Amino acid sequence: MDKKFGAKKTDLPELPRIGDRVSFIYVEHAKINRQDSAITVLDARGTIRIPVAIIGVLLLGPGTDISHRAVELIGDAGTSLIWVGERGVRYYAHGRSLAHSTRFLEKQAALVSNTRSRLAVARKMYQMRFPNEDVSQLTMQQLRGREGARVRRVYREQAKTWQVHWDKREYNPDDYDASTPVNKALSSANVALYGVVHSIIVALGCSPGLGFVHTGHDKSLVYDIADLYKAELTIPIAFQAAAECGEEDDIGRMVRLRVRDAVADGKLMMRIVHDIQYLLDVAPTDEIDIDIIHLWDDKEELVRYGINYSERND
Repeated sequence: MDKKFGAKKTDLPELPRIGDRVSFIYVEHAKINRQDSAITVLDARGTIRIPVAIIGVLLLGPGTDISHRAVELIGDAGTSLIWVGERGVRYYAHGRSLAHSTRFLEKQAALVSNTRSRLAVARKMYQMRFPNEDVSQLTMQQLRGREGARVRRVYREQAKTWQVHWDKREYNPDDYDASTPVNKALSSANVALYGVVHSIIVALGCSPGLGFVHTGHDKSLVYDIADLYKAELTIPIAFQAAAECGEEDDIGRMVRLRVRDAVADGKLMMRIVHDIQYLLDVAPTDEIDIDIIHLWDDKEELVRYGINYSERND
């Protein structure tokens, strides 16, 4: 029972700097195990070995089995685990954060705890929505009014584009089926976006509950960040789905798949990371550079990447 298998636990100074790591690797429909200082990923195509110390965050999608020995190695190497939905569009749980320092969390807490700095961050969020206007002197009430008008305008424009009847955003969280098709689509699309945003927030070591515009909810920051992208992502997807969905179609599933495909290339995830760092006024020396790496699943190819980290064992 005293015999030890595999490589010894890596000392902290031996680990790569976070900037040298591959930040996100997504795996689905595969078995993950450990071999020496690498994890092995087995799927229908074969086995690939990945040195675990190069990984910042390992995203575990549907159909993924991971061994205790692999988790032990991942924890020792300072790598984060996040359990997500298909292609990362839903967040379920996480282990450690990518940023093991508390710098981001402390900065977030300091900014949200001071009325002036909190208002400054909120204004930056609204400025991102109104790039051609100066909102630096507006109150929160004025900002909310402008944002409400902007979102209503986007709804009307999308309804006209896709010829979808639209009254207002109306839904009951406890009775999804009572909503109109387009409101169902909006709810499903937003939930998928929340999952993506939530997984990135926890990967960076920030608190999902410390929001700047939203408050009092354990996902306040998730809602803050997600609102930056709804007008260009979830709202158009929802209205298009409502226009194309038949009576027998599951509009919720249709929308989730479309959001999944829209974020599959990782560009939105990189943008979210950079936007969060901008909002928290993170110094360039503290920024985390994000690359999105996909492994193969047994059904389709995701995004190719030009680096071979290990030999494939056929």
